[in-house]
Amino acid sequence: MKKRILLVSIVLISFTAFSFAADVPAISKNVISSFNKQFSNARDIQWESQADFVKARFTMNDMVLFAYFNKTGELIAVTRFISPNQLPLALMTSLKKTHTDSWISDLFEIQTESGTAYYATIENADYVTVLKSEGISGWSTFQKERKADAE
Repeated sequence: MKKRILLVSIVLISFTAFSFAADVPAISKNVISSFNKQFSNARDIQWESQADFVKARFTMNDMVLFAYFNKTGELIAVTRFISPNQLPLALMTSLKKTHTDSWISDLFEIQTESGTAYYATIENADYVTVLKSEGISGWSTFQKERKADAE
């Protein structure tokens, strides 16, 4: 009896998995063509379509990258999460010097046609702050929120 229940469970889970796998969003040929031209070595591609853009999550050169395209297939931006030691030296030094009471909870690089920028989410006991790089030497506050449990 236990074997039958287990077998039925496995079959139901398999059908459920296949039904979710069929829900791949419709991505235009222009977007797919543009993606394939720019990221020919990409693996493990996952697509997500939003109202104004299409996002591709993929692996290339052992890095997880995110590419954003407009609906006509033009590349808007490429992002990747990075570690602090991947920041330009001046940015890393500036961040450590000016935010000694905080820790980095999120850090990513964004490349657009206008250049490369970095965003760092830092936290302390009271605030969550998102910083945006200004060139390769300093930071400006992009967003700052008080934590809900901070008094």
